[in-house]
Amino acid sequence: MHSPHDPYVRVRGAREHNLKNVRVDIPRDTLTVFTGVSGSGKSSLAFGTIYAEAQRRYFESVAPYARRLIHQVGAPAVGEITGLPPAVSLEQRRSAPGARSSVGTVTTLSNSLRMLFSRAGDYPPGAERLDSDSFSPNTAVGACPECHGLGRIHRTDEELLVPDPSLSIREGAIAAWPGAWQGKNLRDVLDALGHDVDRPWRELPAKDREWILFTDEQPVVTVHPVRDAGRIQRPYQGTYMSARRYVLHTFADTRSRALRAKAERFLTSAPCPVCGGSRLRPEAMAVTFAGRTIAELAGLPLSALAEVLSGAAAGGEETARVLTGDLLARIGTVTELGLGYLSLDRTAPTLSSGELQRLRLATQLRSGLFGVVYVLDEPSAGLHPADTEALLGVLGRLKEAGNSVFVVEHQMDVVRRADWLVDVGPLAGEHGGRVLHSGPPEGLAQVPESATRRFLFAEAARDTAPVREARTPSGWIRLTGVERHNVRGVDAAFPLGVFTAVTGVSGSGKSTLVGQVLAGVLADRQAGEEPGPGERYCAAATGLEAVDRLVQVDQKPIGRTPRSNLATYTGLFDAVRKLFARTETARERGYGAGRFSFNVSGGRCETCQGEGFVSVELLFLPSTYAPCPDCHGARYNPETLEVTLDGLTIAQVLDLTVESAASFFAGTPAAERALTTLLDVGLGYLRLGQPATELSGGEAQRIKLAAELQRTRRGHTLYLLDEPTTGLHPADVEVLMRQLHSLVDAGSTVVVVEHDMAVVAGADQVIDLGPEGGDRGGRIVASGTPAEVAGAAGSRTAPYLAKALRR
Repeated sequence: MHSPHDPYVRVRGAREHNLKNVRVDIPRDTLTVFTGVSGSGKSSLAFGTIYAEAQRRYFESVAPYARRLIHQVGAPAVGEITGLPPAVSLEQRRSAPGARSSVGTVTTLSNSLRMLFSRAGDYPPGAERLDSDSFSPNTAVGACPECHGLGRIHRTDEELLVPDPSLSIREGAIAAWPGAWQGKNLRDVLDALGHDVDRPWRELPAKDREWILFTDEQPVVTVHPVRDAGRIQRPYQGTYMSARRYVLHTFADTRSRALRAKAERFLTSAPCPVCGGSRLRPEAMAVTFAGRTIAELAGLPLSALAEVLSGAAAGGEETARVLTGDLLARIGTVTELGLGYLSLDRTAPTLSSGELQRLRLATQLRSGLFGVVYVLDEPSAGLHPADTEALLGVLGRLKEAGNSVFVVEHQMDVVRRADWLVDVGPLAGEHGGRVLHSGPPEGLAQVPESATRRFLFAEAARDTAPVREARTPSGWIRLTGVERHNVRGVDAAFPLGVFTAVTGVSGSGKSTLVGQVLAGVLADRQAGEEPGPGERYCAAATGLEAVDRLVQVDQKPIGRTPRSNLATYTGLFDAVRKLFARTETARERGYGAGRFSFNVSGGRCETCQGEGFVSVELLFLPSTYAPCPDCHGARYNPETLEVTLDGLTIAQVLDLTVESAASFFAGTPAAERALTTLLDVGLGYLRLGQPATELSGGEAQRIKLAAELQRTRRGHTLYLLDEPTTGLHPADVEVLMRQLHSLVDAGSTVVVVEHDMAVVAGADQVIDLGPEGGDRGGRIVASGTPAEVAGAAGSRTAPYLAKALRR
């Protein structure tokens, strides 16, 4: 029995995911760092066990009725946890925030600024005092009625929607419509409505063209599709949606960047003529503070906003002094974390996941909580080494305020500053899940099986890597007069045939230059389109003809549901299903490859619809998932499971790890190629049927890279990666870098936006942006070889790169 004043959080019998009955004691009131290779189980211990149990206990204290209204997590697989205080989680959220979410709403600074204008603003003579909601573009009383609080008006016209009027509707005259079945459906609906879909667009009557493109009507009609040979297609009820309505709906509501970018090509965007882009009603814009409107103050970088508020508070009334004092204190914590370059009206979708997490961290720092466990997921992600020091200062203040700070982290500079270190491993997946060390960091030196050990203690951490000769560029892509966000009037040159690292502090314009401008001009050229979104951001671009393909590899999930997995994403599952369809039993029964898919009816278990589990609603307790009572988690019906391939059913094959599957499918070229590339990027521990929802961002990125590596290469490919080492242990970074350098050796070009100085030191060319973030950034400070950039004056990156090169 532990004392109620036990200073340790004691975990007994943790079995979440791959944890192997873990037993560990972690002291409270410390900065504790959890380390280990990707997939070792450190997040399962910190988030899946410790935080999940703290949250479950909190929900137990909430009234049963209220519990039904909250999304609850189930109880973690753990024997017992004692000494556990309340916990707050700050994870790297990879979901896309809405367009109305901004820096101001994430930090709640907008609320304070609106209150300041409501209570202490200068109103026109005779004007009625407004409440704070009237200063919000996200409320009915505050939003401009013309643009509904978005600040811009999006319009379209016939020329944009129908670029080639010589085509008929059936031939695809309406370019804005979707492809595949949805586009065919709209054409069939028009046909059923009596419109001539085979006549050239320009020959249709003007009133018909107007209705087809711009009507707000949505008539429903019975469609009799044209029958394809061998396919039965029954009549169905089809709903018409005009081209304008489809484009505006897609642009406003889709979470797919690709669909949104396509919709944007058919729209013109201009500031709202009524509010001028301020997003607010005239009554709110008539109120000022320190001589400025709320829209003007919200558009200032936070560091500049603090200066304005400090000056205004000096001689103001008591109400203004109290409200500005609160605002300044809140802004101070955000700028301390290196985010002073952001403005309150900067929309959340344009922020990196690292920026979002630090904004939430700043909010927590102001909360004044005491005796809490903060569980953070890689707070250094997306941080330049120059910003990491400020982060460590903030984490130290959270601890000094009487809290425990548990951090999942790969950045060795953060690990070295820990009071306590929990190293999980030794490897990933089924080869991990054990606590190798729990104690002060220096104790890890005595644990030879730890993958973290050599990076933590050896100053020459990556000296084992062979020294490469620097490559010479085979050509250049030159962008002239780049104008986008804070990158203003910049001329940039990207070398071809080499490995280039783009560096700079957070907010310096790296992702803008690479992910938006360079990617935009290449995507437009490859699509064979007239100047599109990419071309709008620079005056001229040369050298693009040398690139045949553009591939962007990011850390977004490979799927949003458990039905998407490693095997389906890489195409491996297609090969596996064909192998099962060729077995003697399958041929005798007439089973095709479709029989072995759990996503369509036929071979799957219909009780659970191929999920393998069923959800059990328990009202005020969290919903729980139980194995399907019919298939017991196998996902298929008994008849399908009677078919075996070399003694294994399709369900057992999906349960194999990549490593085991590589042995099982040896000699089968269709499966071998995919499995070999997955092994090459260090993912041998993942199961073939592992749901996409269980994969980390780093794992998702390496699966995408593996899918790309297995393709037959045609022509010169340019690979763009935005911070590819985020979420990766240094040992995993080595594996990833070997693959990226092999792509360059094979004749491709690789451009990475990166903060890991070990990666930058191994590049052929470096482009450094800065010198600071926001308005004080957006310039190319230095470019050249790593050694040349390391000696550049005025570069924030130079001293850290020089240190990495000395290693």
